[in-house]
Amino acid sequence: MIASNLAAPWGLIPLKDGSFLIAERDEQKIVRVDNGSTSSVRTIDEADPAGEGGLLGLAITPNEKTVFAYYTAARDNRIVSMSWDGRELGTPKVILKGIPKGAIHNGGRMVIGPDGYLYVGTGESGTGRLSQDKDSLGGKILRIRLDGRPAPGNPFDNEVFSYGHRNVQGLAFDEAGRLWASEFGQNRWDELNLITKGSNYGWPEVEGSGDVRGITNPKVVWRTDEASPSGLAYWQNSLWMAGLRGERLWEIPVDGTKTGDPIAHFRGDYGRLRTVQVAADGGSLLLTSSNTDGRGDPASNDDRLFQITR
Repeated sequence: MIASNLAAPWGLIPLKDGSFLIAERDEQKIVRVDNGSTSSVRTIDEADPAGEGGLLGLAITPNEKTVFAYYTAARDNRIVSMSWDGRELGTPKVILKGIPKGAIHNGGRMVIGPDGYLYVGTGESGTGRLSQDKDSLGGKILRIRLDGRPAPGNPFDNEVFSYGHRNVQGLAFDEAGRLWASEFGQNRWDELNLITKGSNYGWPEVEGSGDVRGITNPKVVWRTDEASPSGLAYWQNSLWMAGLRGERLWEIPVDGTKTGDPIAHFRGDYGRLRTVQVAADGGSLLLTSSNTDGRGDPASNDDRLFQITR
């Protein structure tokens, strides 16, 4: 265990100096964890925590000069950029707004791809029809420049990269540059998807796999009580997916575009699991619990940040 007594941690950035930036969903704060000490480095005053919304995902440029935060504001979900000098985060600058918000399904996961663009998972805010609306930013994976403009080569001449998603909660690139995403199902099936440009992943017409023309099926599905997937990372030839309701860390072996049988780790050991990231040096995984988010049973030192090696 690296840190404890975190307040509903969501976004996580492992820094090259061995410290970590963590977004506390309901506290409007980004904190830095360094050698066991936790300190606040920025408050996002515009964040408006309620339900599943609040201060959510974080991402950082490879040179560690700019940090991005995704949060729920009064009327929408937004992305801001902030300078980072190794000690302080600069004033937030809104680079994208108008992502639909709701009490549920606000998305929030972000990752910078190998092409240098920012990929963003959004939710349909509880309104399923938005997922199929290519002009809406809800229920999508977005691909944008670092200033918020649509990235060149997007399939619909806007920010949208893929559509038909219910609530994307994890994004990860494998060693070949393929994008994978974890996604909440409704009543039956949670999903792991291999993402390709312009593809339709089915929601709300299909939950899980289905024989529907024009819809891309998931690579793996789980019953919702086994997963409720959140964060996703690629490490040592496998995808690692955190489970909230499932209270376990799933390891999914990957061979090209094929997936092997998922393996469950830490089943029920640490409660709800939210975010998984590869450490800055690539030698371990980082994992956060999510028991103080209003849906868990917190231990006295929750929430916690763990380091996993093998």
